[in-house]
Formats: sequence, C-alpha cells, structure tokens
Amino acid sequence: MRVDFDPQTMPRNDFYRLLTATVVPRPIAWVSTVSQDGTTDNLAPHSFFNVACVAPPIVQFSSVGRKDSLRNIEATGEFVVNLAPEPLFGEINATATDFPHGISEFDAVGLEREPSHRVRPPRVAGSPAVLECELHSTLGLGDSTVVFGRVVHAAVAGDVLSEGHPEATRMRPMTRMGKNEWAALGEVSSLARVPYATWQAERNGG
Repeated sequence: MRVDFDPQTMPRNDFYRLLTATVVPRPIAWVSTVSQDGTTDNLAPHSFFNVACVAPPIVQFSSVGRKDSLRNIEATGEFVVNLAPEPLFGEINATATDFPHGISEFDAVGLEREPSHRVRPPRVAGSPAVLECELHSTLGLGDSTVVFGRVVHAAVAGDVLSEGHPEATRMRPMTRMGKNEWAALGEVSSLARVPYATWQAERNGG
C-alpha cells in the first residue's frame, strides 16, 4: 500500500525533504568559484548535479536560491567542479556552512588550493578529479537556477586511474541522501549492456 503526497498542498520544505530522500544517491558537485574582483574564492557542495551533454562536454548543477557560487559564476563565467571524496567528508560538510559573504571556505575550513589550468577559480588540492568549466548558460526554475558549464579542462590524480580511466573505488566519492544523511561508495558491480541481437539470440536459445 502506497502513501500519497501532493506537492500542491504540502509546504515547500516538507516536499523538498521528501524529494531529496527519494532521489538518492545524488552525486556532489563541490563547486569552487572566485569573486569578480578576484579577492575572494568560494567553495560549496551542490547535490543537484549531473552530466548534461557529451559533445560538447557540459555538466550541470542547480543552485537552490541565490548563493555565492551562483553570483560568482554569473559575474566571472567560470567555475570548477571538484569531486567530493570520502577522506574530506568533514570538510565537504563544513563548506556548506552559511559563512558570511566575503569569507573563503578554503581558509575557514583549512583546505589547500591548487591553481587551475584554464580558469581562474582554484581547485581543491585534495580532490582526486576536477572539471574546469566555463559558463554555458543558466536556466531559472522557480526558486532555483540550473547552471550549465562547458568543461574546458579535466584533471585526475594518477593514483585513481586504472588503465587511463578514473576508478570509482579509488576516488571514493561521497553522495547525498535524505535529511542529514550522506553515503560513501558501497559495493560496485559491473554489468555490460546487452546488444539487442545478442539478447534476442539468447532468448531464443541461439
């Protein structure tokens, strides 16, 4: 027996909690940006994150409300998505703190920066994989803004590569669940897609 929930009659925050507890696990875009005058950088986790396009390579994340990440991206047209790894779990959560405008999360939390290759915002030195992005476009949806970034450079730590490919078990990405829940990478299974001709032959006993 199912329990029904109507977003038209429920308070916004109640349905938000239901939605984020249902769409799980969610990968985290640990987004670093810099202010227009270049004096203050910003770092914040965003759990509404995914790949939007392959050619050209575009990733997307949603800013719920207008936060420093969004304002900096609109002003500079650049950002970095840093993979959020399990060893930095505490720091990832700490960068979600509502620090006053003008305070760098890198400094407040004690994270080491490293320079990016193609964009101005710094990268998280301890992140095993980073995507340097230039703003492609934004889309306003209700109380949120979807940010689309064209990936202009990617860098991956050599020790998480296997045959030149990033290995999830080595990167150890964190994910967001519902409420205050987070999740680390559990068991990883491998299962190749079956071409239709093969599927049909196997079904027919061929």
